Parts: sequence; structure tokens; C-alpha cells
Amino acid sequence: MIDFEHLSRYSLLMSSNASILVVDDDRDVLTAARLLLQKHYRRVLTTNDPQEIPRIMAEEAVGVYLLDMNFAIGRNTGAEGLRWLQAILERDPDAVVVLMTAFGDLNTAVTAMREGAADFVLKPWQNDKLVATLRVAAELRQSRARVSALSEPPPGQTMIAGSRAMQEIKSVVAKVAPTDATVLIRGENGTGKELIAQALHRQSLRADKVQVSVDLGAVAEHLFESELFGHRKGAFTDADRDRAGRFQAADGGTLFLDEIGNLPTSLQTRLLRVLEAREVTPVGSDVALPVDVRLVTATNQPLEQLVAEGRFREDLLYRINTIEIHLPPLRDRLDDLPALVEHFIAVAARKYHQPRKTVSAAALTALSRHPWPGNIRELSHTVERAVILAESDELHADDFRLSRTPAIDRQVTLNIEANERQLVAAALEQSRGNISHAADALGITRAALYRRIEKFGL
Repeated sequence: MIDFEHLSRYSLLMSSNASILVVDDDRDVLTAARLLLQKHYRRVLTTNDPQEIPRIMAEEAVGVYLLDMNFAIGRNTGAEGLRWLQAILERDPDAVVVLMTAFGDLNTAVTAMREGAADFVLKPWQNDKLVATLRVAAELRQSRARVSALSEPPPGQTMIAGSRAMQEIKSVVAKVAPTDATVLIRGENGTGKELIAQALHRQSLRADKVQVSVDLGAVAEHLFESELFGHRKGAFTDADRDRAGRFQAADGGTLFLDEIGNLPTSLQTRLLRVLEAREVTPVGSDVALPVDVRLVTATNQPLEQLVAEGRFREDLLYRINTIEIHLPPLRDRLDDLPALVEHFIAVAARKYHQPRKTVSAAALTALSRHPWPGNIRELSHTVERAVILAESDELHADDFRLSRTPAIDRQVTLNIEANERQLVAAALEQSRGNISHAADALGITRAALYRRIEKFGL
């Protein structure tokens, strides 16, 4: 899925009209810089107070920094500029900083370059030379932004792995990703199975190719075959043109099949044949097409139980689970909760252009006592809502509006389906039958909730 927020920020940095921040204690210098540079940048931001730099960095996609080296009266050592240079680079390692000073000290210039500055200019500057220097700096920023966009996950898709369990999973991902081994990711709804799939692809040898994700729980049963394998024009009603399936779309890359347990048994046979022969035959065609995909699947269902019930092929299970990764529910990795909360606060603040908020110790305690039936997805939605609605810069327990959904009584039953039915029933009761609210509380889609309502006769 394309993260348009990530792409838009990247596009701003790539644009020749990105923002520039000019920091100088002389207001006349700021005015001159603004008049000169406003033709070349989308926005020219200025401040005479370097203490404003962190706030501006949090609120703006700054492309280039033009930073004075001396701010205190009577000081000309450049130490202040070097200190703020480091502060900028600590917050944004890809930042491009051009330093300026009225004192032509070569040693200072060398030190600045060694400490990470992109260039060094003297005041008073020559307009053409300053513009040219900043243009080169902007090109450097573009290169760094391009590399970061290709190698880093978009905001909100970072793997928080502080707990021992998640550290072990991170290690397994690093070992498995460069191979083409099939991976089965197990875990409750909302535990981050797709995030693991994305990490596997991003660290694989196929990272420069596409990753295609299919939520089998959201595909109508009569469309499964066409969705996965494609179809030819006229193969069935409404097939008014040829259509490539997801296997063809993922050729050369990674195919992620979420909720693999929902695949009908008739198509399980076809999937097994595709994996073994490495070719697909579209619906309505008798011509097999070669495909080269790395398959990653995920499920929240007990596949072994489905095998015993005749609802899942045993040979297919063995084919897709060369490597298994078991994601723990949030209630079993509470060591990660503070970091997760902080991460989602930052994501929400960036998304809604709000100042970064903190969270009280009492709120963290309340969050740790919540059962989190929707796991990480529920936590993300809960934090996002709190950031939007909170009236202060510190989030308190009441801001999170935690539900009263009861935790699973481990002494009553360890049966997965019984627990799932209990959670679905509790969510429906709490939401007074509102399907959207119940699905949000559980961290699943409306379609997935409807299937469970039908399954459990609720």
C-alpha cells in the first residue's frame, strides 16, 4: 500500500522549491536572505533565535539549513554554530547544513566540514555564489532523501522491538529476509503481521521490486481465483477485459497473502500447484504463465486444527511454513508499550500538524492494564484519537477513553475460538451493536467482523 503522507514529505524534499531555514542573530541578514532566496525556495523560513530550530524542524519539511556560526555578542569562535550543527544532525541525520560567518577562519571551516556541514560561506556573501552553494546543497539533500525513501519504512511502519520477544523476531527477520524461503506469520488480529511482511521484503534481495498484499479475508469467495491468478476476457460475466492476477503483479517481488486460512479448499489445491510449478493459469485460459514470487503468508487461525477438520490442506501448510514467525499479542509484550505509545504520538502529531505531546505516568499505567483485544492496531487508533481530542500537551488516562471490554479469563478457557467469540460479543455489547465501532475496538475490518458474527451466530 502506498503511504501518501510519506511520499508527499519526500516529494517536498525532492522539489527544487523545498523550504530553507535561515538562522542568524542579525535581522538585516535575515531580511536580505529572504529577499534573495524567496525566488528559489517554496518557503524561506527565518529566525534570529537558534532555540527555535527544534520546533521548526518538527513542524516543517526543511530542505536546507543556512546557519550562522556566532550568536552571542562578542563571540566569534564558531562554537555555537558547531553545537547547533550537531543538534540538527542528531534530529535529522540527512539534513544538509551550510554554515556562514563574518570571520574567515580556515580552521573553523575545516572543523565545520569535518563535523558534517555541507559547505561554508563568508559574510557578506556574493548573491550568485550563495545561490549556487545552496543549489548544490539542495541537490545533496535530494540525494539523501532519495536514499532514505528507498531504505526506510514510512512513518508509522517502524518495528518497535524493545522487548525480548520482539528482539528475537527482529533477528529472525534479518536472517530469513535475504532468502526466498516461504514464511508463515502467526498472530492475533492487529499484532503487526503485515509490518513483518514489509520488513521481510524491505530487507530481501527483491527489495527493488514490488510487494503486493492481498487480504484474503476481504475478498469475496467467488472472486478468489480471478484475484490471485487473473482472468481472460469473457471468462465469466463482467469479465470485459483481460486482467492480471496478484501473482503476475508481484512477479519478481514478494506476494503477501494475509488471512491464508480463509482460502477455500478448492483454491488451496491451485495455490499449491502454482508454488510447485512456479506458473499460473488465468481463469478462462489454458496457457500457463511463468511467475517468480517470494510468498509470505499470515493467519490468526489455528491451521493445524483446520487441517484436522479437513478445511486446510496439510501439504499446503508444509509448503508455506518453511519459516514460522509467531507474533505475541500486545498484552504479552508490555515492555514495548511506552515506546509504542511515544511512536504513535509522534506519527499522529506529524499527520495532523500538531505539537509533540507527552504522556503521563498514570496514563501509561492505565494503558498497561487494558486488555488490548485489537493489539497494536487498537493502540494506534486509541493514541491517534487521544492526540486529536486532548486539550493539553500532556496526555492523561481520560484522554485515551479506554473501553471497558473485559480481559480474557484465562482460567475459564484456553480455546481460541471461545475467546474470540467472547471478545466479539463484548465489543458488540460495548458498542451497542454499532458495527463500525465494534470493528475499530477489535482492530479488524467491518467485513471481518461480519464474518465472525455469522460464524459465532451473534
